[in-house]
Amino acid sequence: MILLLLILILLVGGLFAWLSGLVNAALPRIVALLALFADAALLLYVYMNLPMPADGSFALDFCIPWITRYGISLHFALDGLSLAMLALTVMLGIVAVLASWKDSIKNPGFFHLNILSALAGIAGVFLSMDLFLFYFFWELMIIPVFFIIGIWGSENRTYAANKFFIFTQAGGLLMFVSILALYFIHGDITGIYTFNYIQLLGTEIPLHLSFMLMLGFLAGFFVKLPVIPFHSWLPDAYSEAPVAGSIILAGILSKTAAYGLLRFVVPLFPQASVAFGPFGMMLAVVSILYGAKLAFAQTDLKRLIAFSSISHMGFILLGVYAFNTMAFQGVLMQMIAHGISIAALFVIASQLQARLGTRDIDKMGGLRNRLPWLGSMGLVFALASLGMPGMGNFIAEFLILGGAFKTSILMSCLASLGLIAATLYSLRIVQKIFLGKEENTAVALQRVTLREKTITGALTIMIIFIGLYPRIILKTGKAALNKSLESVNLNSQNEFTTFFYGNIYNVKPAATNQEQPTESVVPESQKITTN
Repeated sequence: MILLLLILILLVGGLFAWLSGLVNAALPRIVALLALFADAALLLYVYMNLPMPADGSFALDFCIPWITRYGISLHFALDGLSLAMLALTVMLGIVAVLASWKDSIKNPGFFHLNILSALAGIAGVFLSMDLFLFYFFWELMIIPVFFIIGIWGSENRTYAANKFFIFTQAGGLLMFVSILALYFIHGDITGIYTFNYIQLLGTEIPLHLSFMLMLGFLAGFFVKLPVIPFHSWLPDAYSEAPVAGSIILAGILSKTAAYGLLRFVVPLFPQASVAFGPFGMMLAVVSILYGAKLAFAQTDLKRLIAFSSISHMGFILLGVYAFNTMAFQGVLMQMIAHGISIAALFVIASQLQARLGTRDIDKMGGLRNRLPWLGSMGLVFALASLGMPGMGNFIAEFLILGGAFKTSILMSCLASLGLIAATLYSLRIVQKIFLGKEENTAVALQRVTLREKTITGALTIMIIFIGLYPRIILKTGKAALNKSLESVNLNSQNEFTTFFYGNIYNVKPAATNQEQPTESVVPESQKITTN
């Protein structure tokens, strides 16, 4: 019942926030904050009292029939992976509400209804173990974000909101087609028509058909991640959204796609995923390098941060298609660390814009002396973004590149160039905004308030804490990540992988019936260890 409460508290809290706005404009933000703290208390209770099973099974499982005629159930479950992602969701939800606390928001009740509805949809994605239910929450989180951008966004908000909606809906519909196809194929094979994730695992599907179904899921996930060339909606949505919307979009919403790759794509289509692996790693490298190039070329601070997100999310894609525990743990760390650091950067960008009236970094400069707190925080999170040791981002990228190196030396080396590129655009932020010649000296700048210091200070503590003590995240998610890897076998020979494994992964395919080796053709150092 706890799992259902985690979602219901957000939905009911959003409704009360909307209604309270009719009484007093200040009440919705208080109601929203109380709902999020209630969810945080529930998650803390789960973490302290329910250890994650070592075999990767679920610590909590809630399932009741819903639409029995079509095999649809209200099935929620929680393991270490979903617990970590829910913690990130609630934490950044609190940051989003606090960051927009003093903003002049028209219809604040409806605004906070959309904030909590989006977070409820994201929480549902992380908990759903029924594919129909998963798709329901996948769509639920899109609609309130569309309103947040379209109603409370900046000058080009209508264009950005429509573009976001079209891209995400197109990808989501292709994923839904694959879900329905998997439902009918499983029914034809077993005689049981169900959307239950556990029952769908291990369905024997011909490789070519499995590959096509997987592509439908990837369409939905690659748009949300996003992956080059499905990224063009992102800079407009991130930059035009209000600060709360930017935090939810970049810090949490994009992580639902990474979660989907780990939870659904790899376990449901293991051999098709292996077949796609070389292409996935190449797309990851392109996203890392091209995203960094685009970030360096920006003068709009929020667009610069948005393009940097494409680069950093490319590391997640690289880790997923490395197919080993080290890389998967790096993916989880990257989701958490990137969520924290990019939320902080958007908060800092919002605070600067509120004081200067611009996001153009060419019109900033020398702010370190006039806004020392923001200068210090800007430096901290610029260093986090470039992967400074002692920060969570460093641990994440080290694990991903180390895991990718075991799979493909070439792809790992090319991706490591992204660390150099991150240094260029991250330090450019510090140089152009906080150092150099002072600009806008005639403008009187408001001092940083205690609330603003609390937000950025808390995020600083978090990013350093997980950098110095990553075990709290790695231990929580390890069993669940290993569970996702159980069905993956890099030695499987098929028409999609024979060429690529001999040239990119440098792994020879398994022998055919005409040639039986006396020992394994795959070196022990390249085998996947899931224990």
